[in-house]
Amino acid sequence: MQKKSKTLNIFLWTAQGLLAVLFVWTGFMKIFTPDQLPFPWVKENPNLVLFTGFIDLMAGIGIVFPALLQLKPNLTLYTSIGIIFLMLAAITFHILRNEGKDIGFNIFIMILAAFVIWGRSRKLKA
Repeated sequence: MQKKSKTLNIFLWTAQGLLAVLFVWTGFMKIFTPDQLPFPWVKENPNLVLFTGFIDLMAGIGIVFPALLQLKPNLTLYTSIGIIFLMLAAITFHILRNEGKDIGFNIFIMILAAFVIWGRSRKLKA
């Protein structure tokens, strides 16, 4: 039983680390170098870019630090839920712009966030 728990914990930290790196990186890119982003919507919606950059940065911090520091570890779960809603909004945005082919990555991120919710909520109950 302990080996399974240790393996699950490694997978959870890997998922959280990937999400953290992704969201911190995209947050910084959107806030500090939006002109270097290749997406057409960036030039059309500069305020949206800054807003989503801030949200991305907060998601990157919130997915790791509460669990890592063991300070309010439930915040990691709430962050994961927020990431799912963020990806649903991104999927809707892409579909409305006829960019449906671009939603695969958003779905992958949602799956990772759902895995973190599943795994961390099991750990909190134990």
